[in-house]
Amino acid sequence: MQAPVAVLLAAGLGERYDPTGQSLKLLQPVQAGKHAGLPMVVAAARNLKSAVERTLAVVRPHNHPHQPRLHELLQREGCELVLCEQAAMGMGESLACGIHASTNAGAWIVALGDMPAIDPATIAAVAGALRAGHVTAAPVYRGQRGHPVGFSAQCLTELLRSDGDRGARAVLEKFPPHLIEVDDDGILIDIDLR
Repeated sequence: MQAPVAVLLAAGLGERYDPTGQSLKLLQPVQAGKHAGLPMVVAAARNLKSAVERTLAVVRPHNHPHQPRLHELLQREGCELVLCEQAAMGMGESLACGIHASTNAGAWIVALGDMPAIDPATIAAVAGALRAGHVTAAPVYRGQRGHPVGFSAQCLTELLRSDGDRGARAVLEKFPPHLIEVDDDGILIDIDLR
């Protein structure tokens, strides 16, 4: 199997974090840990890049506030940008954009730009489960499933149909994930304030 491609979903506006839209959540600094002080999307990208060879970052077009800075940071981290014109329609639309840009991949590891504390070893474990032949895979910490989630090429058609805010939930209902126990609470940390 070809190496999995990482798809970093970074097209959200973070309205739950800042309903005013004055700041972009993904550009906020990480508060603690090895990435303290870095913009959270940079930390998330670095974690992916240290575990997966190729990383796509799904973003909004330049004409949205804060996007030029976001694009610049992600490109500096070595991410390939995928512009998602329909990102306002929900995370599923962003996911479909990322998959569409990499349909020749053998598998995908889908991560969120606002989850900067995931251990690269966890990402590598998800990639390993896909290489071992699992259709989907996800990490679990103390009984709770988290991110990132891995999908094999067998899921391509369903992933391309992702839309709205359900994202990949329908795919995971059809192909329940192989669960990987990890000692990594970063798979659950959601920094939204509300």
